[in-house]
Amino acid sequence: MLLSIPPNYAVFRVTGYMKGKNAINIARTYLGEKKNFRVMYFWVRRYFVSTVGFDEVVIGKDIQKHEKEDKRVKKTVVI
Repeated sequence: MLLSIPPNYAVFRVTGYMKGKNAINIARTYLGEKKNFRVMYFWVRRYFVSTVGFDEVVIGKDIQKHEKEDKRVKKTVVI
């Protein structure tokens, strides 16, 4: 995942928000939860952050290439 976070936002707040929203979505979509009152853990407490300078375009293209490959593989897999 490649994100651009403005300097006025703390990285830990952005990642916490994203992890929280994804956990709610997973609980509702796959577990049938209407409300999230149970204690569920989908994510570890850690994450890795690195800054990207001039290589941002290269990394973005690499991510897009992997996404296309993932979609291609999903279409060929029959379950």
